Amino acid sequence: MLLDGHSLAYRAFFALPAENFNTTTGQTTNAIYGFASMLANTLRDEQPTHLAVAFDVSRKTWRSERFTEYKANRSTTPDQFKGQVELIGELLDSMNVPRFAVDGYEADDVIATLATQAEAAGFEVLVVTGDRDSFQLVSDHVTVLYPTKGVSELTRFTPAKVEEKYGLTPRQYPDFAALRGDPSDNLPGIPGVGEKTAAKWINQFGSFAELVERADEVKGKVGEKLREHLESVKLNRELTELVRDVALPVGPEGLRRAPYDRQALSVILDALEFRHQNFRDRLMAADPGETEAEAPPAAGVAVDGVALGAGELAPWLAEHGGAPLGLATVHAWALGSGSVSEIALATAGGPAAWFDPATLDEADERAFAGWIADPARPKVLHDAKGVMRVFAEHGWTVAGVTMDTALAAYLVKPGRRSFALDALSVEYLGRELAPAAADSGQLAFGADEQAEQDALMTQARAVLDLGAAFEQRLAEVGAAELLRDVELPTSALLARMERAGIAADRAWLDRMEQQFAAAVQQAVREAHASVGHEFNLGSPKQLQEVLFGELSLPKTKKTKTGYTTDADALAWLAGQTEHELPVIMLRHREQARLRSTVEGLIKTIAPGGRIHTTFNQTVAATGRLSSTDPNLQNIPVRTDEGRAIRRGFVVGEGYESLLTADYSQIELRVMAHLSEDEGLIEAFTSGEDLHTTVASQVFSVAKSEVDPEMRRKIKAMSYGLAYGLSAFGLSQQLNISPDEARKLMDTFFERFGGVRDYLQRVVEEARATGYTETMLGRRRYLPDLNSDNRQRREMAERMALNAPIQGTAADIVKVAMLKVDEALRGDGLSSRLLLQVHDEIVLEIAPGERERVEELVRQEMSGAVSLRAPLDVSIGHGPDWESAAH
Repeated sequence: MLLDGHSLAYRAFFALPAENFNTTTGQTTNAIYGFASMLANTLRDEQPTHLAVAFDVSRKTWRSERFTEYKANRSTTPDQFKGQVELIGELLDSMNVPRFAVDGYEADDVIATLATQAEAAGFEVLVVTGDRDSFQLVSDHVTVLYPTKGVSELTRFTPAKVEEKYGLTPRQYPDFAALRGDPSDNLPGIPGVGEKTAAKWINQFGSFAELVERADEVKGKVGEKLREHLESVKLNRELTELVRDVALPVGPEGLRRAPYDRQALSVILDALEFRHQNFRDRLMAADPGETEAEAPPAAGVAVDGVALGAGELAPWLAEHGGAPLGLATVHAWALGSGSVSEIALATAGGPAAWFDPATLDEADERAFAGWIADPARPKVLHDAKGVMRVFAEHGWTVAGVTMDTALAAYLVKPGRRSFALDALSVEYLGRELAPAAADSGQLAFGADEQAEQDALMTQARAVLDLGAAFEQRLAEVGAAELLRDVELPTSALLARMERAGIAADRAWLDRMEQQFAAAVQQAVREAHASVGHEFNLGSPKQLQEVLFGELSLPKTKKTKTGYTTDADALAWLAGQTEHELPVIMLRHREQARLRSTVEGLIKTIAPGGRIHTTFNQTVAATGRLSSTDPNLQNIPVRTDEGRAIRRGFVVGEGYESLLTADYSQIELRVMAHLSEDEGLIEAFTSGEDLHTTVASQVFSVAKSEVDPEMRRKIKAMSYGLAYGLSAFGLSQQLNISPDEARKLMDTFFERFGGVRDYLQRVVEEARATGYTETMLGRRRYLPDLNSDNRQRREMAERMALNAPIQGTAADIVKVAMLKVDEALRGDGLSSRLLLQVHDEIVLEIAPGERERVEELVRQEMSGAVSLRAPLDVSIGHGPDWESAAH
């Protein structure tokens, strides 16, 4: 099987929306994903024994030298496509797929050479390409697979299929193509001569050469046109003939498929942030090493394990429980309840054990509970938070966790998307786990009980070995203390918070859902009335027809499917026209989004009446926590509707109130501290309104003369600098010109030169070292700072500006949570932490403890770290989340 890499990658690029395929560093990956997905499917379906991919080198080939206008009409390669072919090459290298690129020739010349050689050597040949010139290669032993829909549907072109479609034999195809011309290659055809006429001539005269010889016999105007353009079509015929004798370093026999370098493949898939398990499974399943007799066993390492029965766990722990043990479990968690069905423990290079918690006798139960809770007994876990949360359902407290391999992998490489145990094992140990592990560390087991037990013990051993590997990696990147002092304690606290959940007022949320549903329907009726007929507001196509067809409103940005109707486009239209439909559509979408949010909250109310979100420590590369199932960070706080939704989160039974506490302007305080800008620090310490104080200096007016518009601009710009906002981004946010935004930033930097110097220094240092760093040593790696691709480089520069400030703020919030929790428990208080959302924490206050807790929270949060612009904490309390706002 021979593939035209450039042709297929380009088709994939236009088949998949680029905006849906981007890494966090700004690399577009739609062409890579489409190509790899097509390759995986084709390898699965065709199962070739020999494989190669050919690429173009440049547009300068023997054809362009022969005809300078060859392909000269092609547009510049889209920026989003650049770099993707190189990455496809790296992907193929990890799969041990030979690839060819020969100066002076195109990919289809290389393919023609290999196909000709392979056919002569007795091979059956498949050519996968989007170039129709390859049809001339088709024979009884050469079949072309031609994409007819993106790269997902391939049509088989055999000799019969070529004749069916064109009425010609494959050998006649280049004759036909020469007469027809090829606009994509800038090869001119004959005016007035289409495919039917070209095919008729070839059939009538037998060949192109014979037609040229007898051109005088062609009558009428088309005959005149043929004779007039004879020289150009003769050149076409020369250029459409594929070269079949390109000098290559290896022939067909050297293309036998080899096993993947699965470790390298896993690394590049993680770097490209392809986390969809089905996609990875399809790609891995095509590994020829899977079927080779000499292939290593999937488990990769033998484990001397034993299944323990009743009464056998206690003595096993007495013998082995003093040394570090790796632990793996099969567990489940849903809506505030969890269960563990299997547990495996592994020693370093020694025995492992498996047991079913349901079979433990009293002595075993006591021994395991004592061991798992003993801080002096070291344990290595994967996703320790998940284990702690579920073990707590069984009454087991987990302590003494010295390593969490998921958190360690995150600190070593925070930009990766998948922290699944099997992927980490392949990357860092060169070892596969079988069966494959899910992200939670659970295994998908079959019916073989012994195989299930062995697999889980193998997993426990991998956890332990990964722990040892990460100890060294963390030391190398200076993150060992960050794991020990911040991330591991935070995971234990989050496990308790997730189990506790927060009480929900279902009746209130039901009323909110009905209210938003009614608002959605009202918007639908208004939209229909505004245009005089019904249409589907959720259909972009129908909305485009109404807005730009019927109503003839100003055109928005053109996309592949028409003119965009996203929120930004509708807001722009609302300002450009007096027609009410754009405003109605915006309201409809907002109300529909709020309804969806409330519906999601209602579905997650557990039987006990509480909502148990899941906090994620390994999602945001800056170190910020995120929330899922449900996502409590997407509830708007600046709108009346959003605040109304928050009223549905209430104090639980046995508690007195909710207390909220958050940091005021923490990112700006961090920026002032890191930049050491005396003017900005003084603005914070003056005790006056920060944005008014800064605005007075930037606009050179008295503080009393700062109007709301001045303050708004300064506030947007100050936060924008902390988030790496460019002058263009600021102009969009403030609805001013880029020049005005740039002048505003320049004026700010004149007054606060320390901030300017700091921001420049951050990028320069990151470009030299490859990473940024927070106050606590959290690194963000940004290799694209030195990229030749301007888009990727500028994205990395914005991340370099953002990461130290955002990351330090995230670290401070985690430290504050830990200090508050430690103080609560140290004082013997019953109040507890429930939520952390952005820079805010929410606590549930036990009767009679509010004043003490408020004092304690203010003290611990304001003293979490020492900044030159001191931390400021705002606190509120009330019967529900909204009432407790401040």
